[in-house]
Amino acid sequence: MSARDLAEPYPHVTTDDAAVDAVRLLAGQNLPALLVLDADGIPYAAVPGSQLVRQLVPEYVMEDPLLAAVIDDRHADALAEALAGKTVAEWLPRRTFKPPYVGPDAGTMQIAATMARTHVPLVAVIERDSTGGQGRLLGVVSAAALMRHLLEAGGRA
Repeated sequence: MSARDLAEPYPHVTTDDAAVDAVRLLAGQNLPALLVLDADGIPYAAVPGSQLVRQLVPEYVMEDPLLAAVIDDRHADALAEALAGKTVAEWLPRRTFKPPYVGPDAGTMQIAATMARTHVPLVAVIERDSTGGQGRLLGVVSAAALMRHLLEAGGRA
């Protein structure tokens, strides 16, 4: 089965969107990762939610876990303030990697290998225009959808 057939709609943001909107999207849709597209419609980042949570924790708390035990929800306002006025590109972790993506004709093993190699639970399916520049997100193949397909295909063998 091709990536085009496996691709499912997946909510995304762009690098210019507000960081707070990205958090709302991730939380509101229960997404495993945030998919960020650049101005050309090409995946810019796919960041697992755990890495985005890390962006909300002050560095001094990361360095001293005992502080985490004494900081409670009253300090949540300070965490939310860290998002105020920032774009997604400004807020993302510094060490993000180009997210995995494939063309619409990629097969299941190509998708599986890409997902396994990159440790990201989703692979974007991008169709490029005839010049190879502008891209269009057809959807995303999630780890769950890929496993579901592979189990169904294995049951037919």
